[in-house]
Amino acid sequence: MEWPVTSIWDYADFDAHEGVHLFSDPASGLKAVIAVHSTALGPAAGGVRFWHYADDARAVTDALRLSRGMSYKNAMAGLALGGGKGVVLAPRPGETISEGQLVAFGKAVESLGGRYVTAEDVGMSEARMKVIAGQTRYVSGLPVAQGAAGGDPGPYTAYGVYLGVKAAAKRGLGTDDMRGVRVAIQGTGSVGGGLARLLAKDGAVLTLADVDTARAAALAAELGATTASPQEILSLHVDIVSPNALGAILTETSIAALKARIVAGGANNQLATKADGRRLHEAGVVYAPDYVINAGGIINVGLEYLGHGDEAEVMARIAQIPGRLEQVWDEARATGDPTAEVADRIAARLIGR
Repeated sequence: MEWPVTSIWDYADFDAHEGVHLFSDPASGLKAVIAVHSTALGPAAGGVRFWHYADDARAVTDALRLSRGMSYKNAMAGLALGGGKGVVLAPRPGETISEGQLVAFGKAVESLGGRYVTAEDVGMSEARMKVIAGQTRYVSGLPVAQGAAGGDPGPYTAYGVYLGVKAAAKRGLGTDDMRGVRVAIQGTGSVGGGLARLLAKDGAVLTLADVDTARAAALAAELGATTASPQEILSLHVDIVSPNALGAILTETSIAALKARIVAGGANNQLATKADGRRLHEAGVVYAPDYVINAGGIINVGLEYLGHGDEAEVMARIAQIPGRLEQVWDEARATGDPTAEVADRIAARLIGR
C-alpha cells in the first residue's frame, strides 16, 4: 500500500488511535482495515462495512473517522464499550463479498483477542455475520430469539433517528406534531426506509432520494411521497433534511445550499470537516450530531454482546436519545458553541480524553 502522507500518524483523522490494523489474505482476496480508537470504557465495538473506495487511503480515512465516531457514540449511549470499525475493501463497485473473505475477516477479528467486537454495517447482513461468527466469538448483531437484544441493528437505528427527528422538530420548529412537516430523506435503505415509514404514519410530507433510484421510487409509491435526485435532495425547500446514506455530505457547498432549518439523520460522519459544524451553527441550522441520534443500532447489538437486558431494555435506552440531544443543544445554547463541537466535548470527557 502506498501512503500519500509520511505515515498513518499524519492522517488528519488519526486521533491518538490505539491501533490501526491492516489485513490481507491473498487466497480470498481480502483487504481490510480494523481501526481501534479507544478501549477506555470497554472493548472497541463497531460494525464492519464492505465498500469500494477510490483508493486505499480513503478506506483508511473512513476507518479512522468511523472508529472515533463509535467511541463517541458508545460513550454517549452509556454503553460499557469503546470504539472501533472494520472496513473491507471491495475491488469494484457493486461487488459482493465472498464467503472466503468473510472467513478471513473473522480470523482477523479473532487475532485481535477481543480488543475489537464487530457487527453488521453497510454491505453486510445477518447471514454474513453468521459466517464471520464461525471464526470468532467477538461478533454481535446475530439472529436472536424473539424479545431478546440483538439481531439486525437497522430497525433500531431507524427508530432512534425517528425519535431524534421529532426532538429536533420540537427544538427547531416548535412542534410535537409531524403532520405537514416537510422532510427530505437521503438514503432509503434499512435506516432511511424505516425512518420514512415511521414519519409517513405521522403525516409528514416526504421527499426521498437514493442512488438506487428504483428503490426510492418504490418506497415513494408505497408511502405517497415524492422523489428527488441524490444531488438535489439536500437543497430542497423543506423543514428537515435527514441524511441516511454515506458520510461527508455536509460540506461548505452543500451547507450554503441548505434551505432546511434542521439537519437530523442517521448517516455516520455527516460533516466533511470540523469547520462544517461551525458553518451549520452560523447558518442557524439545528443539527443533531450523528453519533448521538443514530445510536439505536449499537445499543441493540451492544447489549446483545454484553448480555445485558432484553428488547424492552433496548427500547428503553433508545428512548433516552432525545434527552441526550437536548443536553447537547442546551449546552450549545449556553456556550454559543456548535452542537457538533459540544457533543465531541461531552463524549471526550466520558472516555477520558
